[in-house]
Amino acid sequence: MMGQSNMLGEGYKTGTKSNNTLENAVKVDKKYPYLWDAATGDWAVSKSVRNVFTMGSGGIGSKITLFNNELMTGAVTTPAAVPGTLSRPRTTIGPELGIGAMLEQYSTEPQMMLKSCIGDRALGWDLLPPGTAEQTVGNFTYAAYHESPMKWATGPKPPAMSWAAGIQYDGDTFRANAVLGNLSTFAPGSKCYEVAGFFWWQGDRDSRDMGLSTLYEKNLVTLIKQLRVQYGAPNAKFVTASLGQTVRGATDGGGLILNAMENVADEAKYPEFKGNVAAVYTHPLMHSPGASGGHYGKDAYTYMNVGEAMGQAMVSLLKQDDQQQQQQSEQ
Repeated sequence: MMGQSNMLGEGYKTGTKSNNTLENAVKVDKKYPYLWDAATGDWAVSKSVRNVFTMGSGGIGSKITLFNNELMTGAVTTPAAVPGTLSRPRTTIGPELGIGAMLEQYSTEPQMMLKSCIGDRALGWDLLPPGTAEQTVGNFTYAAYHESPMKWATGPKPPAMSWAAGIQYDGDTFRANAVLGNLSTFAPGSKCYEVAGFFWWQGDRDSRDMGLSTLYEKNLVTLIKQLRVQYGAPNAKFVTASLGQTVRGATDGGGLILNAMENVADEAKYPEFKGNVAAVYTHPLMHSPGASGGHYGKDAYTYMNVGEAMGQAMVSLLKQDDQQQQQQSEQ
């Protein structure tokens, strides 16, 4: 699971400042019943889905903070210390609980949701995937992977910054690899794994620059292909979700990003992504007024709704494969 603050998650689990907490949703409104164990009168604990969340700012070698490392639950937890990481409790949620619930309903086999992301990052800059060349929009040139600065007007290239394109991509995948490379610590009893899919909820930072918004579709295609190569998972599914405040037909940066996501999931435009890429239109899923820049008012219902929709989209893609395999075995 990758992205920026959308994926990072700022929905309140508990608290008295808002009625939009996860606790209120589950205990008062009786929503998301899979998160509550009526027999024990406490938060349910998944039997098969592990929730692991790492975060760090910057590239390879930067500090790793571990926020989750347990079987999925809605409770506030402090992950057990792991060498090389800083452990912290996480009092807010992203879409992972809704995603995990849908995955658990699909299969009781051991599964891991592995989140590696941090807020305020752009796909066209911080998260730019390897293999991306310089790109031009209007009078500006945008940096290639590991190039700096982010953009410059036509003419001589300015001096490089201390940050470069793709640094956060490097760091986020490095931290994910740190988990996968120490699998038995994060998934006790596991000896091997398969990357079945990727979840991507991002776009706020890119939406604030029309050049980055214009390039979003091309960069998203590169991201999908690069992740599959990097993780040796050519058949891995990919689910992306739009910015919640953006409605279809919008012509601003957010509108361009929504169009980009839905275009990439359009099999007529990208036949190679038929049956393996899906886009979730999140505007109808907003529980209360809010925008990605304000973390949707920290409304846990919104994060849960989007998570369920992303999980359902992933399950739909996986089931298509199941059906194809069954048909082939019957022939």
